[in-house]
Amino acid sequence: MRSWQLVFFLGLCLASPVAAADWTTPAELAGFRTTPSYSDTLAYLKRLEEAAPGKIRLQTFGISPQGRPMVAVIANANGVFTPEGARAAKLPVILVQAGIHPGEIEGKDAGLMLLRDFAATGKSPHLLDHAVLVFIPVFSVDGHENSSPYNRINQNGPDRMGFRGQSQYLNLNRDYVKADTPEMRAWLSLWRHWRPDFLTDIHTTDGADYQYDLTWYLEDPNKLDAAASDWQQKAMAAVVPAYEKRGHLASIYLEFKDGKDPRQGIVNFGSGPRFSTGYAALQNRPALLIETHMLKPYAVRVRAAYDLVALLLEHIGRDPAALLAATAKADADTAQRAQDASARVALTFKQDPASTPFALKGYAFSQSHSDISASSWIQYDPGKPVTTEIPNWNRLLPDASIAPPAAYVIPAQWTNIVARLRDHGVAYQRLDCAVTVDADGYQLSDPKWAAQPFEGHLMLRSVSVNAVPRHELVPAGSVIVPLDQPAANVAIELLEPDAPDSLLRWGMLDAIFEIKEYGEPRVLEKLARDMLAKDPVLKAEFERKLKDDAAFAANSQARLNFFFQRSPWYKVQRAGAYPVLRLSAKMRDALSGAAAGKSCPVPVIDPAYRDLR
Repeated sequence: MRSWQLVFFLGLCLASPVAAADWTTPAELAGFRTTPSYSDTLAYLKRLEEAAPGKIRLQTFGISPQGRPMVAVIANANGVFTPEGARAAKLPVILVQAGIHPGEIEGKDAGLMLLRDFAATGKSPHLLDHAVLVFIPVFSVDGHENSSPYNRINQNGPDRMGFRGQSQYLNLNRDYVKADTPEMRAWLSLWRHWRPDFLTDIHTTDGADYQYDLTWYLEDPNKLDAAASDWQQKAMAAVVPAYEKRGHLASIYLEFKDGKDPRQGIVNFGSGPRFSTGYAALQNRPALLIETHMLKPYAVRVRAAYDLVALLLEHIGRDPAALLAATAKADADTAQRAQDASARVALTFKQDPASTPFALKGYAFSQSHSDISASSWIQYDPGKPVTTEIPNWNRLLPDASIAPPAAYVIPAQWTNIVARLRDHGVAYQRLDCAVTVDADGYQLSDPKWAAQPFEGHLMLRSVSVNAVPRHELVPAGSVIVPLDQPAANVAIELLEPDAPDSLLRWGMLDAIFEIKEYGEPRVLEKLARDMLAKDPVLKAEFERKLKDDAAFAANSQARLNFFFQRSPWYKVQRAGAYPVLRLSAKMRDALSGAAAGKSCPVPVIDPAYRDLR
């Protein structure tokens, strides 16, 4: 037993009878063999609220699909329990969440202990003098109650634990952008309400065995505003040494290049906005992913989470203005970028080919051939700790990028797109009347979908995206989304076709690829002959395709469709016409009156688009 563990358990035994009886958490009472039910968790928190009403307040921010309340705990030493109060007092808002994967529940039990020590026992009374804590003890409440000893095959306790998916079998930590679930839409409402300055998301690992109690992850600096990235890097540089002085071992997130041979090195798993840290980055916020190690005893994992969160809150409390300045600058920088005509925004990222050495505190292991799997089987020996230098490809570089428009236009009929913008707190204006716009658009072709569903969707894996000019009438009620706003990056991720988590990629706009009217073969036979007689270039193209493409030549319908797809009967259906349009600053400004209800002008047409009339 490590020294801090001995002190921890002795403290429980030597505490006064009143303190022990009143405030020992359910997990502590069970010797960390078990974790409390959701109702028992809320009952403990309710007792804390009643005992310290000036420090603790419970708020229900949503209802799960099975009808359970989603509860957040608001904590502050001076009774600041609203975002307005936090802003007035210049207090950063810290969002700490647990149980988005309910089998990985250390954060819940660590949070109960931390709130107890802050509000009831006097152990940490000044922890939240200079910040407001918003704590979600269990994000996936239905998944938490779907408890079983068999939900986490890789994990060492507790005796029973929740299920990774929520009650609709969706993984909430893949749902931030698409927001399919009631739980995520409730969380987004909480995010809009509080606009937190820092997010901490507490998980448990899968993967390899090693010495570390805990690993942690920050978004790559290229994926986050420089001010926010700089703050989080400095924060962890200050906190980790203090954390290790408490007897822990900690490391950056360990995503092994080869899960059966740690010597091959580690890579950046890439995150992305479907995950918590990636989503926070879109919103210009620093965020920390905590992963306690699955094979450490549950008591060790809970304490590992407790100490890191406590030290983070202490660090923030020593200089709250630094965090507030970083997030304010990040918001301002994002909004100001709209004035930079040369700006580029990265949509995808690639691994930096250069690696750096990394000293892995792991265990000796052996590799053998398995007759069962017919592959390599790795077996660790926790009794033999070793340190091995391995390569670290942890840095990411921008890959595909776009020049952001001044604004997007979304036609009124695409209510599903507008609803997602609203969920994410993206600001927009509605047009009071129909207007003709000249804009940049996209023509999509050759779509290919995944063969298997992922999180309830058949993802659009690939599509050809071609930029085209558009001259279009958009109806009254259409939406203008200006990009001179803090949530600009969220809008870009949702609306740019090539963004990995765009609504298009999640299959939410599949209908644009569907043809609603088809030609009868007898009709297309005549159409083909008429077109061949009038267009010798087309005739040559058809004959060449017959010669070069045997599959096409053998398919009578494909041969007829060759002509149908080049006819006005096909083109009028606008298959693959992406509905979201990109506006120049000039066109955005021309529409400002219609959006403000002042007038409905006929916009001045840019010369580049006159041939589209």
